[in-house]
Amino acid sequence: MIEIVRPGALATVQDLGRPGFAHLGVPRSGAADAASLRLANRLVGNPEGAACIEFTLGNAAVRFDAPAWIAVTGAPLDLRLDDRRHGMNAPIQINGGATLNLGIPASGLRSYLAVRGGLTCDETLGSRSTDLLSGLGPKPLAQGDRIPTGATDTPICVDQAPVPSIPDVPILHIVPGPRDDWFDDDALTVLTSEPYTVSQDSNRVGVRLDGPSLVRAREGELSSEGMVTGAVQVPPDGKPIVFLTDHPTTGGYPVIAVVRNRDLPLTAQLRPGGTVRFRQT
Repeated sequence: MIEIVRPGALATVQDLGRPGFAHLGVPRSGAADAASLRLANRLVGNPEGAACIEFTLGNAAVRFDAPAWIAVTGAPLDLRLDDRRHGMNAPIQINGGATLNLGIPASGLRSYLAVRGGLTCDETLGSRSTDLLSGLGPKPLAQGDRIPTGATDTPICVDQAPVPSIPDVPILHIVPGPRDDWFDDDALTVLTSEPYTVSQDSNRVGVRLDGPSLVRAREGELSSEGMVTGAVQVPPDGKPIVFLTDHPTTGGYPVIAVVRNRDLPLTAQLRPGGTVRFRQT
């Protein structure tokens, strides 16, 4: 068992989600920064999709009942094991009874804690992920929660993984459409020419952006259409929203563009108050 001593702003159990249920109205969910979750699991010898803890803005603490191996990836933060500093993106051996403290990230938003053997709380539709939109999966973690862990025979064979830093002004590459024809001819130019600020109202459902409005060329709304992670949806106020992993499976606002898959982990690290730019591919 591991025990949540302090969950921080938001701590949830996440794996790679529950794909294949969008026709039932169930989002995929899963880790917002799937690349960081995969890396954390590889560092401790877990399958890439094993369940981990996703921390938002750090400031958390976890106690371990028994000896364990762990790794922390994602947004860079101060990592202390009973007041002794440790590095991220590397396997760390934990003694039974020890407490791991996570500071506040210097950049980025979400960090991931993998425990060798994975977290083994109950599955829902084949996943242990907490889905904030549908309410599926475990509840967000609270002080005193205890989470069981499993076991694995795969050896640990990595000392540390090189990870690029999060840029001060991330650039998200987008593919136009499918509804860019609903906007003025210069809307994509506006979207890709000016910086946008990440709103405080952002969450795992979507990143709300403040900046230049995107003007529509058509009135009314679409019938509901299927939505994907990374869709840049534009409500009537013209301020874009980039969908993350807990997004609704359908939506009626037009999607002017979609963020390419390789930039989705960077999208998940966008921090409220930070700046982001788009570039068309």
